[in-house]
Amino acid sequence: MAVGNYYLVTALPTLGDLGSPPPIAPADLVDHLRDAGAREAVETVLLSDDLLQHDAYLAGEPQETDPAVLSPAQVQDEEPLPTYLAVETGETPGRQGPAIDAVWARYFRHADAVARRQASPFLRAWVAYEVGLRNALATARAKSLDLEPETYLVAADLADPGADFTAVLSEWTEAENPLEGLRVLDRSRWRWLHEHDAYFTFADDELEAYAAKLMLLVRWHRLEQADRQESD
Repeated sequence: MAVGNYYLVTALPTLGDLGSPPPIAPADLVDHLRDAGAREAVETVLLSDDLLQHDAYLAGEPQETDPAVLSPAQVQDEEPLPTYLAVETGETPGRQGPAIDAVWARYFRHADAVARRQASPFLRAWVAYEVGLRNALATARAKSLDLEPETYLVAADLADPGADFTAVLSEWTEAENPLEGLRVLDRSRWRWLHEHDAYFTFADDELEAYAAKLMLLVRWHRLEQADRQESD
């Protein structure tokens, strides 16, 4: 309940603007909420960054892993992912989509199920936004390569049908390099979160939005580290 979250929220460090240092590790946030009703939804939000780290590891990108929900062994593909993310042989989101997209399809459907079970308006809206943005990017990439976009769509029925990603896609297309393109996307995510963060309500939604913002701060910090490494 919102009243019960008052001390949970006020005990958390204040988040700065996008680009500021993350004041708490995502895993520590999960531990802070170990007995809270919002914990499952918060873990579900943070799991998306664990999966990004998993993707990066599979792609051979040199980086340390620091998951909040998965184990380091799961992120590094030394142990199987949780059963709700496990992809069956031949399972793809489209007709012949990449296997990694099938994992993300599973993730978004799991997140939507958690949102419904926990009666979380924020988590449902966040899933709809993230699915919409991901599929808009997939469509733009596929068209640029003269490929069939539907092959690369993930959980399309969960996307917000009213979301317009025209402006962010235009800015992303004009980005000078891939790192700046990722920053463009995360700035868009940050703006969306500011519009939906349920600030000062002390409801579960506020804790879930805090987790999503913290995740972006951590991701931005990771991009800055990668940028410095490329410059060295």
